[in-house]
Amino acid sequence: MSATATLSAPPTASALDEETARAEIYGLLAQLYYAPPSPELLGAMRVAPTEAPAQGAFLQEPWQQLVGAARALSDAEVAQEYERLFGGVGKPEVYLYASHYLSGFLNEKPLARLRAHLSRLGLGRGDDMPETEDHVAYVSEVMRYLIAGEDGGVCHLESQRQFFADHLQPWVKQLCDTLGGHPQARFYASLAGFTAAFVAVETQGFDMLE
Repeated sequence: MSATATLSAPPTASALDEETARAEIYGLLAQLYYAPPSPELLGAMRVAPTEAPAQGAFLQEPWQQLVGAARALSDAEVAQEYERLFGGVGKPEVYLYASHYLSGFLNEKPLARLRAHLSRLGLGRGDDMPETEDHVAYVSEVMRYLIAGEDGGVCHLESQRQFFADHLQPWVKQLCDTLGGHPQARFYASLAGFTAAFVAVETQGFDMLE
């Protein structure tokens, strides 16, 4: 995963700025769910703006909570929490894969449908990517690409809407609910709250296109 997020307050006024902010948020989610955040990323979060302009006010409180969690915990504590929740040998405390939430099992039909959709977009998993494509970090990175990529044939609003509706919206709330309610989650409970709020904003925006 090669997401690079430039941290800023949630979505701003102009359409161009809003698209940039959306891409940055998806990139940030990809980084935070893929691996324990680097000291550089946590450091950037701790000094990030927490006041949003009017257009992004809905995300202001969950963003403040996420930044507050980053400030309250050390780098080591966040890394330990990631490993405790998502790592280890065998069954993790919290799954990060769409197939688990949509079918109850890993590597099932939701993953096959996702791979077929990615193939139509001309995308695929890199050799350096150990996780399957239905990992929340991977689908977040795909959304970032569909917003910010330069291939006009696939990087457009309708492509974003379809991918979001098919591969993110149906299951990510379950992930957020599971993660937000886990007794050992602090930083990642805040991340779940921010993710849920952002997905709600995205859902509303895409619904307006129909």
